[in-house]
Amino acid sequence: MTRPVPPPDPLPAPVIDSHCHLDIARAPDEPATPLEHALTAARSVGVVEVVQVGCDLASAQRAVRWACEHRSVHAAVSLHPTEAAAIGAAGRDHLDRALDQIAVLAADPAVVAVGESGLDHYWTTDAGGRELQEHSFRAHVRIARETGKTLVIHDRDAHRDVLRVLEDEGAPDRVVFHCFSGDSDMARYCVRAGWYLSFAGPLTFKNAQPLRAAARTAVETAGLSQVLVETDAPYLTPHPHRGRVNAPFLLPWTVRALAEVAGRDVAATCQATRDATRRAFLI
Repeated sequence: MTRPVPPPDPLPAPVIDSHCHLDIARAPDEPATPLEHALTAARSVGVVEVVQVGCDLASAQRAVRWACEHRSVHAAVSLHPTEAAAIGAAGRDHLDRALDQIAVLAADPAVVAVGESGLDHYWTTDAGGRELQEHSFRAHVRIARETGKTLVIHDRDAHRDVLRVLEDEGAPDRVVFHCFSGDSDMARYCVRAGWYLSFAGPLTFKNAQPLRAAARTAVETAGLSQVLVETDAPYLTPHPHRGRVNAPFLLPWTVRALAEVAGRDVAATCQATRDATRRAFLI
C-alpha cells in the first residue's frame, strides 16, 4: 500500500464535487475508501457535497442508495459509453433492456442527473461499438428530457459527434460537460448554448495550456456562472499528486487553479462554482 496523499490547505468557502465515483477501486492494492471516510476527509477541506455517478447498472443502483442514505450525496445514473458498447456487443436488445432500467432509476427523486453518457472515440475505435455508444447516448438524452433531470456528458475525442447528437435530439434544459476537454471555440459554443462546463484535475497539469485557455474563454463569455469543478475520483488526480488515486478531498487543487485562470480570488471562485453546481443539478 502506498503512503496516503496529504490533504491540501482547506478552502475558504465550501464547494461541491460535481462528479466522482467513490465506489471504484483503481487497483487491488488501493481499494476504494469507505464512503464515510471519503465524505469526512472531503468536509475537512471544504468539499461539502458530491455528485456520485453510477456508470453501470450496479453502480447506478448504489449511487441511488447512497444518495438516499446521505444528505451530502447526490446521484447520477447511466451506462458509460464504453459500458454501453460492451453490453450491446451481446445484442442491441441487451443494451435496450439495460437502458430501460436506467430510465426507471432516473425517475427516483434521489437522482439529480442522467449520465455520464456520450461518446468515447479514444477507447472505442470500431464502427460497431461507436454505433452502440451513439444509440445509448441518444437514449440518455431522451431519458434526461423526459424525467426533467440534468444530462451529464462524457466526451472523449468526439466533440463534433457529441454536438451533432445534441442538435439532432434536442438537448434537455440542463447539460453538463463532465471533465470538459474541448478547445476555446467549443467552450464558447457550449456556454452560449447555456450549458455548463465542469473542470477536473487536468486543469492543473503543466501541459494543459489549451484547456486553461478554454476555461478562460468560458469565464470571459459568462463569468463563472456556468463553470463547475469536479474530481472524477478516483481518476484524474490533480497536480502535484498526478498518478495517485484521486478523492474529493483533493478538489481544492483544481479550485485554486481555476481561480488563477479566472483571475478571481479563491473564496469568490468557491462560491461561484458552488452556486453554479446547485443551478446545474437543482440541488
